[in-house]
Amino acid sequence: MENKVAYITGGTKGIGLGIAKVLQKQGITVAISGRNSKDAVQAAEELSSEGAAYGIGSNVQNYKDEENAVAEIVAKFGRIDYVIANAGVGYFKPVDELTLEEWSSMIDTNLTGIFHTLKATVGELKKTEGYFITISSLAGTNFFENGAGYNASKFGAVGFTQAAMLDLRKYNIKVSTIMPGSVASHFNGNEPSSKDDWKIQPEDIGEIVADLLSMNPRALPSKIEVRPAQTSK
Repeated sequence: MENKVAYITGGTKGIGLGIAKVLQKQGITVAISGRNSKDAVQAAEELSSEGAAYGIGSNVQNYKDEENAVAEIVAKFGRIDYVIANAGVGYFKPVDELTLEEWSSMIDTNLTGIFHTLKATVGELKKTEGYFITISSLAGTNFFENGAGYNASKFGAVGFTQAAMLDLRKYNIKVSTIMPGSVASHFNGNEPSSKDDWKIQPEDIGEIVADLLSMNPRALPSKIEVRPAQTSK
């Protein structure tokens, strides 16, 4: 996987940053994006001690942002081989208390944002016969109380990814979705600590991504569910 370039949305912390760290160890150049360009550049600078990394400000809710980010990556590195659509947001409350802004934020980030990322990168992926991976959630097939908006966005993300897989494999582009359970990340305001040791770690998701990228071209695990091996203590 050396000389390959990966673009990771929501890559400044949590799962996205964990994926970037693992892919770097495979010799892959990583470009990470986040809503705040300063955070993206700072995270990339920290990653640079381990390998080639580049930070870009991009809000996946805005297609033009993604289009510009892709153009910037291609101008700098000449190609995009792998795309990991990881950016996500969640608000958890009863549906009658969910605000219009919270609903829109989840749908526009977790679902429309994935479409924007794919739309902006698919031309490059056709050139490299690359791989497009979405980070969804077990909430994409399992509904739960106070999860109406989040469930809607993640159910949609899983359906979108699976249909896109059928559309794009004729171009030798692989498409998969990874659906984690509890992850020790900064999601929803959590601050990871020793109490999260039982959870999936961000680098665990990175290892799954690396396994997918190194798999024989004839095989395609299109949907992967992953849970903590143990329940919370």
